[in-house]
Amino acid sequence: MTPLETHRVNPKKLLHSKWTAVHPTHKERHFIVVKLIDDADIPGQLDQVVIEAVMTKRQWTCQWQKLLDPAVWMQGWK
Repeated sequence: MTPLETHRVNPKKLLHSKWTAVHPTHKERHFIVVKLIDDADIPGQLDQVVIEAVMTKRQWTCQWQKLLDPAVWMQGWK
């Protein structure tokens, strides 16, 4: 079973979802999706998300599918 099959996430429901980093860096463990970014070529199709560390408020952008990698992220706050 691939990571995409084990973690079924509706891209449209990612906004404000909570995530836990499996290997925290800079003491940043818990994150919230604060923005959804559509694909420039295909309007209405999600391409990237902006995630924000709860403690430091630091933000960065990544492909939304990267959140499905169980070696990097767990859904919810653990």
